[in-house]
Amino acid sequence: MKDRVFIRRKREKPQADTVREPARSLPIIARCDVAVVGAGIAGVAAALAASRNDAKVILIEKENMCGGLATLGMVLWYLPLCDGNGRQVMAGIAEELLKTSLRYGPGKIPDAWQEGGDIVERKKNRYRLLFNPAAFACALDELLLESRVEIMFDTRFCGVIKKKQGAISSLIVENKSGRSAVECCMAIDASGDADLCDAAGEAVSLFAWNRLSAWFYYCKDGEIKLFSGGEGRYLDPPRRGERVYNGLSWNDVSQINLDTRKLLLSKLEEIRQGKKDSEVYPVTIPSLPLFRMTRRLKGRYVLGEADVKRRFHDSIGVIGDWRKPGPIFFLPFRLLAGVKTPNLLTAGRTISTTVAMWDMTRVIPVCAVTGQAAGTAAALAVSTGKTVGTIDIRKLQEMLLAQGVLLSPRF
Repeated sequence: MKDRVFIRRKREKPQADTVREPARSLPIIARCDVAVVGAGIAGVAAALAASRNDAKVILIEKENMCGGLATLGMVLWYLPLCDGNGRQVMAGIAEELLKTSLRYGPGKIPDAWQEGGDIVERKKNRYRLLFNPAAFACALDELLLESRVEIMFDTRFCGVIKKKQGAISSLIVENKSGRSAVECCMAIDASGDADLCDAAGEAVSLFAWNRLSAWFYYCKDGEIKLFSGGEGRYLDPPRRGERVYNGLSWNDVSQINLDTRKLLLSKLEEIRQGKKDSEVYPVTIPSLPLFRMTRRLKGRYVLGEADVKRRFHDSIGVIGDWRKPGPIFFLPFRLLAGVKTPNLLTAGRTISTTVAMWDMTRVIPVCAVTGQAAGTAAALAVSTGKTVGTIDIRKLQEMLLAQGVLLSPRF
């Protein structure tokens, strides 16, 4: 008891707001041409593309599984590769990963989108599927290793070391081996939260009102089923008193995890319908916080809904609108390129867009398209000694076309 009183009295004194961490030299544990932060779908696509274009690649992932929200978050809809009017708009690694998701698990490509499928049916049935997250994660490991990508699991990105001219020379990371550095020529931010962009001093935009959702498998009376759902009005500003989550503070991250599991249990109770003898229990639940959007790059161009069908001289891919049939958007390379940092690219839900467009570009197939473009561009920059602002765009487009990327819709 005396010790407790003593501690309480000590804490009554004014406390400093900061402490100083002693300076230290960090060991360089790896060197590579291209370092990718984040092994979600965007990071996987970027790592595959860079390695297949002869770059030495290290993929840094804070979790212990690839796939990000698609696997750990159990957001298991591989959304459409088509425009909803029968035209395929995404291919390359985006289509390869869709097929990879079926390697060890259930799921099926719609008949209309099989080779020789009926064009009329393609207008009725979009090119998408439901996959099994566990099977997809295992297949992603194999795909990356087959492409000679070195993966650092359980490794958190912590910061950057930059040269005088502003280029990143090393990424600071921390894992079971301690705090260290990964030296790289090019860096790709596929963190999903623009962590690398922010650390490098790039301008970023924030999204502060994520809402709860729930994706999980459960067992009911011996049968495994899927529940997917959540708040559908997530782009609207919060109502007075509504609990939302910004995703960039530790307490919000902790709270959304706790609240998601509470939501899950309440949904199970609804499924049980008050019948105590009904055998209903969770089987697999998300192991990532289910943030849709948190932070994104402010690039030299900001893509918005007004850009529908607008062509760009530096286009690196085409996407459709997963929410409705019809609209297509061409993606300029400028959405991916750092402004202040000459060897930084981004991919996935951190590319430079408006809020409304962010909702369209945060999904799996678009992450794969932008990831492939970023990885290919990084490899090209390394091989030619260029920066992201000076690479030959025509050469990049030729490389993407040769790798199966669509720069125009396919009928």
